[in-house]
Amino acid sequence: MNKSFFIIIIISALVFLNTCKNKNTVSVEAQVTAKPNVLFIAIDDLNDWVGCLKGHPQVKTPNIDRLAARGTLFTNAHTQSPICNPSRTSVLTGYRPSSTGIYGLSPWIREVPELKDLVTIPQYFSNNGYKTYSGGKIFHGGYGRRETDKEFDSLGPAAGVKRQPPAKLAGKTPGGNNPWVDWGSFPLENNEIQDYEVASWAVELLKSKPQVPYFLSVGFFLPHVPLYAPVASFDLYPKETLIMPPMLKNDRADTPRASWYNHWDVPEPRWQWFKEKQQDTVFVQSYLAAISFMDSQVGRVLNALDESGQSENTIVVLWSDHGFHLGEKEISGKNTLWERSTRVPLIFAGPKIEKNKSYDNPVELLDLYPTLNELCNFPKKEDLEGHSLVAQLKDVHTKRIWPAITTNNHDNHAIRTKDWRYIKYANGSQELYFLQNDPNEWDNVINDTNHRHVVERLKKWIPKKNESPHIGSNARILIHKDGKTIWQGKTIFKHDSIPGT
Repeated sequence: MNKSFFIIIIISALVFLNTCKNKNTVSVEAQVTAKPNVLFIAIDDLNDWVGCLKGHPQVKTPNIDRLAARGTLFTNAHTQSPICNPSRTSVLTGYRPSSTGIYGLSPWIREVPELKDLVTIPQYFSNNGYKTYSGGKIFHGGYGRRETDKEFDSLGPAAGVKRQPPAKLAGKTPGGNNPWVDWGSFPLENNEIQDYEVASWAVELLKSKPQVPYFLSVGFFLPHVPLYAPVASFDLYPKETLIMPPMLKNDRADTPRASWYNHWDVPEPRWQWFKEKQQDTVFVQSYLAAISFMDSQVGRVLNALDESGQSENTIVVLWSDHGFHLGEKEISGKNTLWERSTRVPLIFAGPKIEKNKSYDNPVELLDLYPTLNELCNFPKKEDLEGHSLVAQLKDVHTKRIWPAITTNNHDNHAIRTKDWRYIKYANGSQELYFLQNDPNEWDNVINDTNHRHVVERLKKWIPKKNESPHIGSNARILIHKDGKTIWQGKTIFKHDSIPGT
């Protein structure tokens, strides 16, 4: 064979192989772009006490912080409801509480005829070719995990409390002495906390190289009460040097009586009780310790993702269902329309998302559903009430026209813009805060006539549709009917004293 001819054959073969390789590379890259995995991390009761949000000067959350550094942090994200079930229902269905009529800890959407066929986020992923996994708390309680539920393809361990002390560490608490309303330190091993088991399940799943593309939801229970964590987590926050959150004495003096109605009689004690029982610093220490332990479990999952070799093709979204009060506005717990109860962490990281960026205009948890749909190149779901954040993930200078709207029970709403918070209660009572000058919301300026134009502008964002609570609504339910205010089935009279004050 002619030597020159032989060389031509070799060169032609190499060109052909290289072309095939390039075609294959393009195909893989196209697949990566079209079908990224999703790691969906939900956290219970976590307010802005996260290092990257600077909500508390001493909090230690290195793993959430490093996730923020590798993605985009939304510093002004807000929940649609300051209580678990309606918040998670809103996130996972893409509808506001005022549209679903889900306001309390029940009912589950599949028990409501009008809602039973709603397509949730995991179902939409499944419909678009994803394998869906879930461990821990994603929907409220056991919702989505029952034998008849079809929310996920595969379920890991449930959320909850694995081990409690023989008796409540905080002693007897008001509001029915709920056994879960407890906090403090006692000898606990990591594996005696349910969040550790949930993280371990996620780690093992990622090690096993699950079927791709996958939607993996991991729900951490802490820092929900009871606030238990290993002693090492408490050691991070010595009581002697603990910084308490900023509070104003008689902070409720300029808030209407209606501001008490959404948490009229709840298991979480008022701050007056904490002070009298000398439990205030223990409570704050316990909350911080629980946050740091939860953060360590987030770190284990993120490490496993990196070690799996799939992180470059995985969108990670981390969010909390609502905030939590630790003395602000004279209470503990949630169920309010103020910043402490509505502001939450929200982080996106992954392919085509800017790194180490932050966005400070208001966004909503309601935006998660359309954002994930767009990031994963799904058909647009036109019925969703949120707005995709993809434009902000590509360029944090992109403006938004929408405020964040939070609803607490029927027809009680807060409108949060970059500068203002406007609250309107079902009985017509109102509050207004200029957050640029008053970040702690200590000065209700609703009666300042100079701000009437602000109130009128913000009022226009109040949802026009306000569904009544469905049959089966229970726990933390407030309604106004025929001029009466009714809390969990009992009428609140004008002469009734505010419980716990």
